[in-house]
Amino acid sequence: MSEGTFEPKIVGFLCNWCSYRAADLAGTARIKHAPNVRIIRVMCSGRVDPTFILKALALGADGVMVAGCHPGECHYIEQNYKAMRRFHMIRHTLRALGIEEQRVRLVWASAAEGQQLAEAIDQLVEDVRKLGPLRWNAHWAEDPSHLHAVETIEHEHAEAIEVLP
Repeated sequence: MSEGTFEPKIVGFLCNWCSYRAADLAGTARIKHAPNVRIIRVMCSGRVDPTFILKALALGADGVMVAGCHPGECHYIEQNYKAMRRFHMIRHTLRALGIEEQRVRLVWASAAEGQQLAEAIDQLVEDVRKLGPLRWNAHWAEDPSHLHAVETIEHEHAEAIEVLP
């Protein structure tokens, strides 16, 4: 990691039963991978709410990885299919926000696939490095016309939405 090279910050939401154990296997087998990922263990990839991903990006992450059991092998029956649906929804949302959808990646890794998970981490880090820093704040610069539009909606629909003081 040289001084001039951008090193992305990646948040990884890993399933307790498969992907987290694959990460553990990678560590115990001394499989090298980029140190840029901060892992958060969740019980299931289906438990990763899209707002977790948006919050990670808003708080400074340059990319997010969601990793879980292979489809059909989830310990919670079909929750990884839920993760898959949410993943496609969040990518659509990121596109709408003007943020590169490649910053978010969904990975399937069983407990025995430490090497594959390490390779997926390296690939995501490299892809995000090419994209550069996210600079979330640049996407949300304060625009007075947006504030005026919100105030107008509030006044026009005060009865319908019961805006409380």
